[in-house]
Amino acid sequence: MLTTSTLHKFAVGFLLFFVLLSSCKEQKPENPEIVKEEKSTSIVAPTKPSIASIKNKLIQDGFKIFDYVDEESGDTVIMQQYFIAFLKRGPNRSENKIEVDSLQKLHLEHLGKMYKEGHADISGPFGDDGDIRGITIYNTPTQKIADSLANSDPMVKSGRLIIEMHPWWAAKGFPLR
Repeated sequence: MLTTSTLHKFAVGFLLFFVLLSSCKEQKPENPEIVKEEKSTSIVAPTKPSIASIKNKLIQDGFKIFDYVDEESGDTVIMQQYFIAFLKRGPNRSENKIEVDSLQKLHLEHLGKMYKEGHADISGPFGDDGDIRGITIYNTPTQKIADSLANSDPMVKSGRLIIEMHPWWAAKGFPLR
């Protein structure tokens, strides 16, 4: 007796067989010169860098790393040290609206530049009105560099924000979800 599951597997298998069979047909080109040209200019997909080359580059650039093998997938995961800057409410809160708006524009330009240059991977404000106003995650080899970049922010220079920096480890290349 055939079950629905068995019929489904048979149908999927037959469909795959049909697709493979039809893709194996030899197609004769109308103009062999065009085929020759197409073959000689084919695009090869870029290869993914090896774990060893990624690790060597990070170490060469001065980053602190370690790695482990994920038991479930068998993949090697590289952990990299980043630096997370907490942007906290600063002591200077007396500017007028025009000055604050100007500083905010410069602040956003600074954060955009940090992202564009590869120094910061993510930035954003918090959704409440607490003392911690936002965060920036710096992708730099040392805390000294991250501190320098964070303290060059116009909002920090003006005293509206102060920085609290912490080392932070994350898996290299894993996206936010």
